[in-house]
Amino acid sequence: MIGFLTVEFFIYEAQSLKDKRSVVQKAVHRLRQRLNIAVSETGHQDLWQRAEISMVTVSSDKIIAEKELQRALAIITSITELEVTRSNIEWL
Repeated sequence: MIGFLTVEFFIYEAQSLKDKRSVVQKAVHRLRQRLNIAVSETGHQDLWQRAEISMVTVSSDKIIAEKELQRALAIITSITELEVTRSNIEWL
């Protein structure tokens, strides 16, 4: 199973793209450090208070893959500098 998680979030304190990049890099680094998933910023790259990151995981068991993506979502929502506005899991 291949699972995709796309998360959009809003960064209230960001006053510039530099502020935004700091928060996005923190989220991406934390996800890569704690989980075995691929992570990338995939949308809203020119906006300074909105961001979208996508993650993918591969597993022979859908339940394991879903738990990994749910853990990723929990890590993102635990970051106080951002607020998740939309999340979506898809399967291939």
